[in-house]
Amino acid sequence: MANRTITIGMRDYDHCRALVNGRVKVDGADIKFVNISPPSQIFLRMLHDEEFDASEMSLSNFMIAMGKDDRRFVAIPIFPSRVFRHSFIWINTKGGIVKPADLKGKKVGIADYSMTALLFVRGLLQHEYGVAPEDIHWFRRRAEHVAIQIPPGIRIDNIGKDQTLDGLLEAGELDAVAVTSPPRAFLQGSPLVARLFPDCRAVEADYYRRTKIYPIMHMTVMRRAIYEQDPSLAVRLSQGFQAAKEIAFEDYEEGLASLSSVNLDMEFAPQVLGADVAPYGVKHNAATLEAATLYSHEQGLTKRHFAVDELFAKETLDLFS
Repeated sequence: MANRTITIGMRDYDHCRALVNGRVKVDGADIKFVNISPPSQIFLRMLHDEEFDASEMSLSNFMIAMGKDDRRFVAIPIFPSRVFRHSFIWINTKGGIVKPADLKGKKVGIADYSMTALLFVRGLLQHEYGVAPEDIHWFRRRAEHVAIQIPPGIRIDNIGKDQTLDGLLEAGELDAVAVTSPPRAFLQGSPLVARLFPDCRAVEADYYRRTKIYPIMHMTVMRRAIYEQDPSLAVRLSQGFQAAKEIAFEDYEEGLASLSSVNLDMEFAPQVLGADVAPYGVKHNAATLEAATLYSHEQGLTKRHFAVDELFAKETLDLFS
């Protein structure tokens, strides 16, 4: 029987590349990657048109869709993007903000409210520092990828079409931003913009040691129609991603000497995260996934608190445990 071609929409990640170039095979399937950047375009194309058989997907957007009884997709426990978010909150240094609690009553710029990065930012501010989403006046630069009802008590305004978050932050019209890349002024070394957490690496390491939360930004989903035709594909595809990741980390060990800073990161990360610094599987990521489902419900994005197992193909729940 001929292999089935499976299209996967995903950014060009080094830890997935062995699947892209054929070093790793998936039994019964010919994998065709469609590499797209930024990943938000993948989410939109998948959510709107089901364009791929499988794809990278915003964890938050996936849960919001599930909360609306959108069951077109099922997840597998492969997490191509995960980022601690303390280091992605920047402040205007003239705004009187010296600690997280000072964000109460302040104007904070964001890309959109429903994105996973903000799900974890709001979660850590509330649970670690007592700053609730209602305490902040949010300013949004783009439309949501999935339609949401603004939760009660949340203040969100849209910035003007001719405005940018960077410009508003530099001008002091925003007190802070929580975004996924450094503001222009920060990159240029301006004293006007600084991180909320100056020693962010130590803060993030302490956060992980205490909570075991390593924020997952993007998960991997399959079209449910494909999954139901062959549930074992969810397992075989997951195992393929795992094998590709293992090859990537073997390659890291062999070839990182040209970038000493990366070598230091790879030395530091296992001290905090353990030997597998990017674990796949539901059980290995239980604390992070449970936090995400809790935050989504607490923040009014989903009407009920999903059990983690509800998100994933049942055949994959015990993988990599």
